[in-house]
Amino acid sequence: MDPELARDSKNSESETAPKRHYIAVGEALFVTVLWASSWVIIKFGLEGEGLPPITFAGLRYSIAAGILVAIILSNPVHRALIRNQDRRWWQTIFLYGLVFVAITQGAQFIGLDLMDAIPVSMLLNLTPIVVLGLGVIMLKEVPTRTQTVLVFLVVIGAMIYFYPIDLDLSETVGLIVVLIGVVANAFSSIMGRSINRERNTPPIVVTGVSMAIGAGVLLVAGLTLEGLSVVTPIALLYIIWLSIVNTAFAFTLWNKAMQTLRAVDITVINSTMLPQIVILSIVFLGEVLDPLDWIGLIILALSVTLIQVLQARRLVNNSELDKTSPST
Repeated sequence: MDPELARDSKNSESETAPKRHYIAVGEALFVTVLWASSWVIIKFGLEGEGLPPITFAGLRYSIAAGILVAIILSNPVHRALIRNQDRRWWQTIFLYGLVFVAITQGAQFIGLDLMDAIPVSMLLNLTPIVVLGLGVIMLKEVPTRTQTVLVFLVVIGAMIYFYPIDLDLSETVGLIVVLIGVVANAFSSIMGRSINRERNTPPIVVTGVSMAIGAGVLLVAGLTLEGLSVVTPIALLYIIWLSIVNTAFAFTLWNKAMQTLRAVDITVINSTMLPQIVILSIVFLGEVLDPLDWIGLIILALSVTLIQVLQARRLVNNSELDKTSPST
């Protein structure tokens, strides 16, 4: 190849790299906006339209999974890949779908049915803390002194937010359900990292197949426990929007952005969801925070973000980028 042409090609690539990065950041931020809006739409569906939470979650993820599976099956390479998977792969994907979609998302919908959106979002943001704890137990990864201090600050922030503890029965049940979801979400994060670390299956295949499995479990559980429900036209609009736009489209766009972004970038962008949910909940749901709530929320959000940044840098150093994200 002509040296001058090679130099021009290299210069062109160096010029387009920052542009690709900025586009990827914009795409990822747009996805977080969609996912943050999901919390408001879910509350509208639960409270305004009377949708039962488990069935609501099952319908949302079943439609989204159907779209993703259709895309997967339209690709001959993906079809062949699925046909050639062994039993161990299917067992792993089944368990991942059960934990990541059925338990985690089911707990989120039930929690939102019983509690305000802000405390549910705040509690789910404790996932990195649980992941850190599981890392100590399962992977023998001892947190640094800085991480230990930040965990302590997270606990303080949560205590400040919920002080004084004055929960009625439904809120107490909601708190327990959401905490179960937090643990499930932490396990799914570790499972997702393990699956994606092998890099032998495209993310859309992992997402689509696992989501179809988890959504099926949710839908069966919802129809069994909650019975048949009347779905109003507005409720149907919520379900379709959440399925097509906030799940199928958002996941596809997220995976596209992840091809460019680093783990640290992902962490910082993910951290913008909590303040987005807080603002949307105040504006559209009328939820109110007093000064003490704000202090606890800020301490918790900043501490969790810093913990994730430290973890992301460790992953980069170990060349193990975790490019998964909790669905919302």
